[in-house]
Amino acid sequence: DQAQWILEDSATKLLIVETASHVSNLKDVTDGAADLREVLQIDAGAIDELTTRGAGVSDEDVHTRRHQVTAASPATLIYTSGTTGRPKGVQLTHANFYAEVQATQIALHDSMREGNRTLMFLPMAHVFARAVSFGSFESKVTVGHTSDVSTLVDQFAVFKPNFILSVPRVFEKVYNSAKQKAHDGGKGSIFDKAAATAIEWSEAQEKGGAGLVLNLKHTVFDKLVYSKLRAALGGNCDRAVSGGGPLGARLGHFFRGAGVPVYEGYGLTETSAAVTVNTTKEQRVGTVGKPIDGHAVKVAEDGELLLKGPVVFSGYWHNEKATAEAIVDGWFHTGDLGSIDQEGFVSITGRKKEIIVTAGGKNVAPAVLEDALRAHPLISQCLVVGDGKPFIGALITLDSETLPGWKERHGLAADTPVSELVKNPDLVAEIDEAVAEGNKKVSNPERIKKYRILEVDFTQETGELTPTLKLKRNVIHKEHGAAIEAIYA
Repeated sequence: DQAQWILEDSATKLLIVETASHVSNLKDVTDGAADLREVLQIDAGAIDELTTRGAGVSDEDVHTRRHQVTAASPATLIYTSGTTGRPKGVQLTHANFYAEVQATQIALHDSMREGNRTLMFLPMAHVFARAVSFGSFESKVTVGHTSDVSTLVDQFAVFKPNFILSVPRVFEKVYNSAKQKAHDGGKGSIFDKAAATAIEWSEAQEKGGAGLVLNLKHTVFDKLVYSKLRAALGGNCDRAVSGGGPLGARLGHFFRGAGVPVYEGYGLTETSAAVTVNTTKEQRVGTVGKPIDGHAVKVAEDGELLLKGPVVFSGYWHNEKATAEAIVDGWFHTGDLGSIDQEGFVSITGRKKEIIVTAGGKNVAPAVLEDALRAHPLISQCLVVGDGKPFIGALITLDSETLPGWKERHGLAADTPVSELVKNPDLVAEIDEAVAEGNKKVSNPERIKKYRILEVDFTQETGELTPTLKLKRNVIHKEHGAAIEAIYA
């Protein structure tokens, strides 16, 4: 449905896809797209075809076309992920991207510099990936591209990036996989102590530095654990940039303590990627940093973050109503809730549209609980529910990558189905513990009182996750409505 809507709304004339499966999957959609003239497939020689066609275009035509483009001309149309409704086409100009690249080069100058390498595994449909690609080209950073995240460790070993860029869920998976692997190999206690030390050491950096004993422990665990994590990233990676959602202070401190500081930033499609970011000079773990040069951030009375500056988009494609609602008096209304501390660091607390209002009138931001539960190795995804209900509940899915090791450690057959695991007392006890730990982060009315473990995970293929692994809440509510109602039965 989304692909059909995007083709129709944008009046796309040429569609370029990568594989034959993409062609077949989109056949019903492309056959019905009124403006679509042609579909080209990269695996079938689309690049050569376009090169051949381009050879016939005269230099004069290229010169004329190039000079018709101004800074205010649209550079691209990127559709929002549609987490809460129909995707909107965001018009970004050449001036938007130029401002983004210039500001990012200043903020991340020690990453975006000639000779550095980064491996791009974010989808190019995401504005974060595009902005970084433009900035890398400008800075002469070598960019490798891959779409196979299942073999990232092998690819890191070959490409040896100096820095990586990703969304929070990938950093969560790296941490959870390392923890689960250690526990499966009988070294869980060492890993847990190393993780706690990394977090403690990082926290100490913001309070004047670590003491002698803590520094000694940190040095020991660096040889035992942290060095292996860095080796898994290729051996040369000494920093990372995270965007597309809140990373969380716990993970931020862990990675900094392990020698790979993650500089968290914040932005939306409508802001051409980052509008705030932590830097090597100014980092406060748990925040998304300060505004990039030439930009302003303020908080409205209802807690919504408002943005202003040259990276902010010009409007939604064919949607004047949505544009007028989003940009008021020159300020872009992000839809995100947040705060700004006395030193100017920005923190994100949730989405306005995602706020749950219980039957008792309590406002609950689900992201706090969802992020906390996803920190557990057994948990893949979590959807907090409870709008109009007497208490907060949750749908929880299991991580297929960590289940095999868990089954082996608990003496279960490798082919034990998930339908049996969701009833296993030991597994349920671990999920109970994760929920209890997450509940410590919120007040009593905001805590999860009941939950359901689903037998299937939320995926992009089923339409329940966006390309950056965010929950499509409306889709999940529709697909798993019965499970949600069972919580309150």
